[in-house]
Amino acid sequence: MDSAADAALRDAFPDRTIEETAVAGPSWNEKNETVKVTFTDGEVAYLKLALDGKGRRIVRERAVIEYVGANGDVRAPDVITSDADREIPYLATARMAGLPLWKPWDEADAAERERLLRHVGRALATLHAERFEAHGRVVDGDADGLELDAGSWTDVLVDTIEEMRALAISERFEHHFDAVIEAVEENREVLEEAPAALLHGDPAAPNCMLADGDLGFVDWERSHVGDPARDLYRARNQQIDAIREASDERLVAALHDGYREQADGLPDGYHERRPIYRAIRHLAVSGFFENYLDYREESADELAAWTSEEMDRRLDAIR
Repeated sequence: MDSAADAALRDAFPDRTIEETAVAGPSWNEKNETVKVTFTDGEVAYLKLALDGKGRRIVRERAVIEYVGANGDVRAPDVITSDADREIPYLATARMAGLPLWKPWDEADAAERERLLRHVGRALATLHAERFEAHGRVVDGDADGLELDAGSWTDVLVDTIEEMRALAISERFEHHFDAVIEAVEENREVLEEAPAALLHGDPAAPNCMLADGDLGFVDWERSHVGDPARDLYRARNQQIDAIREASDERLVAALHDGYREQADGLPDGYHERRPIYRAIRHLAVSGFFENYLDYREESADELAAWTSEEMDRRLDAIR
């Protein structure tokens, strides 16, 4: 355990005896570190560290967790403590009941995977029922309400793309970020029709916790108020879509069916704005090209050519 984590552990749990600590799991976000903490009494907590010293993510996540816990019907972890003003800010949360979705997924057959995705769809639709008067970035808040840096959905979306750029580890496709921002700006009229809902922002399988059919979410630091269509498409992309292979349409249908069951339909304008969100999601490949290369049985030049061509295809689809 490094000194930053040790200091935060002592500050967060001054009266607890820790039996074991471990890295909570793999992450491509080098600005964070999350530690799983096991106490001698068997209780488990998670300590997230903002290694870049920027506490705004900690403030945002704590605010959203407390707000969702008090006002929503979607499970979120309980906050134990936090300190956003330290040199290395941190947030400590209790362990949520259940298993991360990837664990039952790995051993599930096709029918069971469809069932799991219906849970995801229903949980997202339940979260998205929390509507706001304006789009915005969450800057503070608590159980009584969220404080937003309000703006047009286009401007909020551009801000989230810039956050993606800041997290990226590869500069090979830096120009893709500028091209996508330009395309977003060109579609301002379409984007401004989007409803304003609370979005999780990162509904990947490791962030979905399933307990007795009740699905909740951890890792709320990318939450914002925006178009629910973006969250739904991101869930599809992160949980179903393969990097270069066709998606299993039965799984896509199951995710959508779960959403419809809860919301009586997909988000307004989903199919119209989805091409925009497809281009934005491809920035994950552009920004983490070397990481994806580790999982591909092809040369860097082959993957780079596809990455470039695929971005062109996705941008062409929205112009």
